[in-house]
Amino acid sequence: MNGKVNRVVLIGTGAVGCSYAYSLINQGVIEELVLIDVNELRAEGEAMDLNHGLPFAPSAMKVWSGTYKDCQQADLVVITAGLAQKPGETRLDLVAKNTVIFKEIVTNVMSNGFDGIFLVATNPVDIMTYVTWKTSGLPKERVIGSGTTLDSARLRYMLGDYFEIDARNIHAYIIGEHGDTELPVWSHTTIGVEKLNTIIDKNDHYNTGDLEKIFENVRDAAYHIIDRKGATFYGIGMSLVRITRAILQNENSILPVSVYLEGEYGHSDVYIGAPAILNRNGIRQIVEIELNENEKKQFDHSVEILRQSMVPSLEII
Repeated sequence: MNGKVNRVVLIGTGAVGCSYAYSLINQGVIEELVLIDVNELRAEGEAMDLNHGLPFAPSAMKVWSGTYKDCQQADLVVITAGLAQKPGETRLDLVAKNTVIFKEIVTNVMSNGFDGIFLVATNPVDIMTYVTWKTSGLPKERVIGSGTTLDSARLRYMLGDYFEIDARNIHAYIIGEHGDTELPVWSHTTIGVEKLNTIIDKNDHYNTGDLEKIFENVRDAAYHIIDRKGATFYGIGMSLVRITRAILQNENSILPVSVYLEGEYGHSDVYIGAPAILNRNGIRQIVEIELNENEKKQFDHSVEILRQSMVPSLEII
């Protein structure tokens, strides 16, 4: 194996963590994957199971169940551990419980000499990313949340279905809280090279009412899935792999992740979903797109709800 060996430490081997690990192996993104879980036997079993698929993987890889000591040589620590959202719960209901869990996890990672990048997926992801940043003491550029990457993928998929266009040719973003106050940036949505608003205006077959229904299904997708199967994990697992690839392969790709604002969009001292350029150093730059008046009001509201919801975490950290 030539060149840099990329090591990812995954903390949490529940459904989300294992979907991420499985996708990593199938896409051949990294060379070393370490699994850590409070249930050590569970982590061992998952590592064994994943290893048995390596003969069919696109590239060589090592997978093992480890300890926090393995974080010292890690390029990326991905946290999916924590309590999951239950039917009837919002992501923000989990704040205090998961803050306590995260404080312990991040302290253990940092005490073992970690000097890489954190990627957080546990909900409420924007607040848990803030907790990770505060607890770790790392620069804001190296503490990233999955943000609205999955929400944006859901939007692209549903728009692709509506317009009968390959979702990979649709450029659309959800920004704001990964949750009930998120918003679609319709003003910057394009289908291929054509603006969404232009398509709507010139074709009677499409209308803004349908778009609003599409967004509502995107926003409430987790609730719909949880009601049917108890949890969501495949989509977020693949979203985390996309972010991992952008970071470790130094892509300078733009993805809507949870980032720390310092004046961007008129706000500071909050983690929230916004487009950002990702590379080997983490967040290279936050992309501050021009929002229309309605989008700006919605984004401001999303920030305010997050600030209110952060209070229990701030009392703990």
